[in-house]
Amino acid sequence: MTTAFLFPGQGAQVVGMGADVASAYPVAADMFEKANRILGFDLRTVCFEGPAETLNTTTMSQPAIFTTSAALLEVLRTEPATSGIVPRITAGLSMGEYTALYAAGRVSFEDGLQLVYKRGQAMQAAADATHGAMVSIMGLEEDKVRLLCDEAAQGDLLEPVNFNCPGQIVVSGTIGACERVVELAPRHGALKAIRLEVAGAFHTAMMADAADALRRALSACRIAEPGEVKTPANINADYYDSAASIVEGLAKQLTSPILWARCMQRLLAEGVDQFYEIGPNRVLTGLMKRIDRKTKVVNLSTADSIQALINDM
Repeated sequence: MTTAFLFPGQGAQVVGMGADVASAYPVAADMFEKANRILGFDLRTVCFEGPAETLNTTTMSQPAIFTTSAALLEVLRTEPATSGIVPRITAGLSMGEYTALYAAGRVSFEDGLQLVYKRGQAMQAAADATHGAMVSIMGLEEDKVRLLCDEAAQGDLLEPVNFNCPGQIVVSGTIGACERVVELAPRHGALKAIRLEVAGAFHTAMMADAADALRRALSACRIAEPGEVKTPANINADYYDSAASIVEGLAKQLTSPILWARCMQRLLAEGVDQFYEIGPNRVLTGLMKRIDRKTKVVNLSTADSIQALINDM
């Protein structure tokens, strides 16, 4: 068996996430306590109780997802029945790449949490300054999405940025261009075009200031050289081969497309046959069904799902 741990990114958050795990497992509760001390505010209550308007902000959702995923990972690592499940590869979708690097031993929990908090702040500041949006296009392949963007742009920025799975591509750009792409998508054969509840045009040049701020934070962070556990970069699906490549890849991620489907296709081609999604919700589990219907992902997002895994072992 070759095992991969997968970690979700922004958008996976849901009020109540982590509460049952923290109640059932003291090691998980300790991770939320640690996060509160590191950040200097009550992230735990935001995760467990909301309100949703607070949890869903770019600044709050990123450290919340990171902490919840890390808490679930800690349970998996410390429970006697599951401690033997060790990944050869860790991968994360967009912000989830930070959790993947933490799980691979490249960054500490404290540094990873502070980085995603700074990332969220930088992205929110860039979004406030540039006024962009994102739209999920369902039912079209890449070539048709690019033609759709060309027609809808009308001189504005609009480009495909999240290649999540076949038939689901997210485009990002100015608000006007995103409004036009929603109107034009049905004429191009799209099943759906849904405006996403995000603050700005993520993964485009409109995030350049955020990328610069993040690169400075990453350069000041202690990042270990890659070891036995490998992590593919979202920007090119290549495995990180140095600490410097991690800094560059995470910074470029803010202005570059996210190639999640290509990352998963690489892992499948290399023989990975055991996948665990560790974090809130079931986003990556759902995407894998579209990438390779035969591949099963064990979803670990709640205390019940962990108990079910233990019962099956």
